[in-house]
Amino acid sequence: MSTGKVDRRVEHSHHFDSMIQEHEAGKQGVWLFMATELMMFGALFAGYFIYRTKYYDAWVEGGSLLDWKLGAFNTIVLLLSSFTMAQAVTDSMQGQNKKAFRNVVITTACAFIFMIVKYFEYSGKIHHGLFPGLGVWNPEAVEVAQTKLFMTFYFVMTGLHGIHILVGIGLMVWLMKRLKNDEFSKDYYTSVEGVGLYWHIVDIIWIFLFPLMYLI
Repeated sequence: MSTGKVDRRVEHSHHFDSMIQEHEAGKQGVWLFMATELMMFGALFAGYFIYRTKYYDAWVEGGSLLDWKLGAFNTIVLLLSSFTMAQAVTDSMQGQNKKAFRNVVITTACAFIFMIVKYFEYSGKIHHGLFPGLGVWNPEAVEVAQTKLFMTFYFVMTGLHGIHILVGIGLMVWLMKRLKNDEFSKDYYTSVEGVGLYWHIVDIIWIFLFPLMYLI
């Protein structure tokens, strides 16, 4: 077995029989990971719905404390990022690494914009004492216990989603480095597709979070 560096564009790893097998194994691994992510967020969504049914009025009050315009703006930003990420995958499948690089750059920029907006949104909530636990000393904090529970769900679910956005940014920076080095080809684009799948799941989770938290 050769110990030299493998050119992933034309050669499969030694523990696979072919490029196709390696690609399919990698894609299945990403889908398995995504399934665990959906189970985690699914449990949070279930808890959200249970308490929303039980404390409907407090949930409505909690939703009124959020700025739906900022949420809508971030939704548009993520939809754009999903389109550019999908285009990057298509470009890499066609061996067009330069085009894929540009689309990943745009996707990363959208991710940064999302997090900047979230920073200002969180800052406003914390300033007004809406962060869980601040009511102990902040007189401006929400007084209704059930509304505090809504804000806890808000910060936990959107915060966890934000962590996934940051992970996505890291993955895209890694992709940009590899695309810049022309490491992908028509036969090998598994990493680009895997990051694309991850990013689409992150976007889909926000598509559910936005209306539940901000609109209804």
